[in-house]
Amino acid sequence: MRAARYHGRGDIRIEELPEPEVRPGEVGIDVAWCGICGSDLHEYLEGPIFVPAPGHPHPLSGESAPITLGHEFSGVVYALGEGVDDIEVGQHVVVEPYIIRDDVDTGPQSKDYHVSPDMGFIGLSGNGGGLGEKVSVKRRWVHPIDNDVPLDEAALLEPLSVGYHAVDRSGAKAGDFVLVGGAGPIGLLTAAVLKAKGATVAVTELSELRRQRALDTGVADHAFDPTQVDVVEEVKRLTGGQGADIAIEATSAQPVLDTLMNALRPTGVLQVVSIWSKPASVDLFQLVMKEIDVRGSIAYVNNHPDTIALVESGTIDLKPFITGKIGLDDIVDKGFETLIHHNETAVKILVSPSGKGL
Repeated sequence: MRAARYHGRGDIRIEELPEPEVRPGEVGIDVAWCGICGSDLHEYLEGPIFVPAPGHPHPLSGESAPITLGHEFSGVVYALGEGVDDIEVGQHVVVEPYIIRDDVDTGPQSKDYHVSPDMGFIGLSGNGGGLGEKVSVKRRWVHPIDNDVPLDEAALLEPLSVGYHAVDRSGAKAGDFVLVGGAGPIGLLTAAVLKAKGATVAVTELSELRRQRALDTGVADHAFDPTQVDVVEEVKRLTGGQGADIAIEATSAQPVLDTLMNALRPTGVLQVVSIWSKPASVDLFQLVMKEIDVRGSIAYVNNHPDTIALVESGTIDLKPFITGKIGLDDIVDKGFETLIHHNETAVKILVSPSGKGL
């Protein structure tokens, strides 16, 4: 089979690999579509970060670069390992792409397996990835979805789950006014979850195209250009002078973080979902005087079932966020380079490893 393999910074190669062995307790998946994530872009530009460097294998996967990329993917079950009897060949599925120690509680009540020691990600830390034609995954991490959900849209369930977890951590509820910093893929999908929960959503975003997409898709009620308006004053005007109940940081940009802090009402919540590659500064005087809560969120933890339900019920429509579809051979030029140099034109670019559906 063919797969996109990460060898190092700026070095992604399409290679031939043996098909994965479907071992006991695993599910063999024919990958339909895989999204290119911001984490993949960071690896390409600045890595290795999550990818284990050559000679330093991940403690659970035992792998180091080169590894197969891709952790936002959907597919169809083609094989069942011994002992798997609660899923069928032909079932549509998505993957919660974790690599977790066997002694960690990953049951339905767990709220911390995603921050357990040695945690890694399929498609970043080894164990195959969604940018290969096939992958074999432990049953625990395979989530069946209704076969009526299009597989291209299903590939966005992973980043949507990131947004769901961030919203869950923030405590956002119906009636809250939430300011989202950044209308990139995670910002938009987080806004979609907020709207599904009944919040009023505003976004602050430099790109006119991204602002318009936030409005056109209905995930934002207001979209501000911070170069043209005072975002803090606009938020106060819309909230009777109080400020936002919650602010969600999805850019890893210091000016955005500052704006969100200033726009929060007293006792508001600042939720950080973006991955920062450098230290940030926080106005601690303001944090103390306004009694602001600052919370972080990484990925998801038992959030996939609820996220899938939002899509299966039609509450969230993922189709508008798909802005491109390509094959493996175009992954660098039409995938990574587009998202790096023309990111205002794209939200989610999907890759078909087999070429089917293009």
